[in-house]
Amino acid sequence: MYTRPSRFALPLAALLLSWQASAADLTVSAAASLTNAFKELAPMFEARHPGTKVLLNFGASGALLQQIAKGAPADVFASADQESMDQAQAQSLVKPDERRNFVSNSLVVIVPATGAMTPKTLHELAQPAFGRVAIGLPASVPVGRYTKAVLDKAGLWATIEPRVIGAQSVRQALDYVARGEVDAGFVYGTDAAVMSTKVKVAFTVPTEVPVLYPIAPVDAAPNASAARQFVSFVLTPPAQAVLAKHGFGRP
Repeated sequence: MYTRPSRFALPLAALLLSWQASAADLTVSAAASLTNAFKELAPMFEARHPGTKVLLNFGASGALLQQIAKGAPADVFASADQESMDQAQAQSLVKPDERRNFVSNSLVVIVPATGAMTPKTLHELAQPAFGRVAIGLPASVPVGRYTKAVLDKAGLWATIEPRVIGAQSVRQALDYVARGEVDAGFVYGTDAAVMSTKVKVAFTVPTEVPVLYPIAPVDAAPNASAARQFVSFVLTPPAQAVLAKHGFGRP
């Protein structure tokens, strides 16, 4: 598997220096696929809580988990899969009784909008026409774990792995496909909708494990009160309506 360097990766020291948060700031570390929705939710939360500034930090769930574990400032952790939150819980970074599932998503295969070939099944991705396939790194990117699981079950991972262009977040996989640098890619349905003029959905991939997103206050949150308020906020009808507008389903 070939992995391109991330344009978005920052050393932990740089992140720590860039986050000079005040006591009223709320730092939300969220899965990359939540970028557009959370950018809309942040000002809504701020309007409800005058004086609080929401600082958003997006990335692959595994990378965010590592940042939090190493002491990067974070009040809320929103993951794209249960495994990342389970690891956070196992490391006592979040409390089990404070985590909530707040949205669901779907796994899709996308191709460049101008691409000549559009597969209809997973097995068609084994054809020579799909020589480069963007997949999130399974070790740290939830969409990559979902993808590897379905390809393993279909008996296709060994065939497709040599063609994989590894992405360090789902948005990086989306970017590769949008720019035509790969022949196909696996992303969430919500991500495909963000670039609907540059990519097209070939088909939706059923997953054995539902794509459910958990959210929780970080146990050592500098702003613990606001963190709990934000977790409650994303489950309110107005916030759920925004998430639905961006393509997310109910948990």
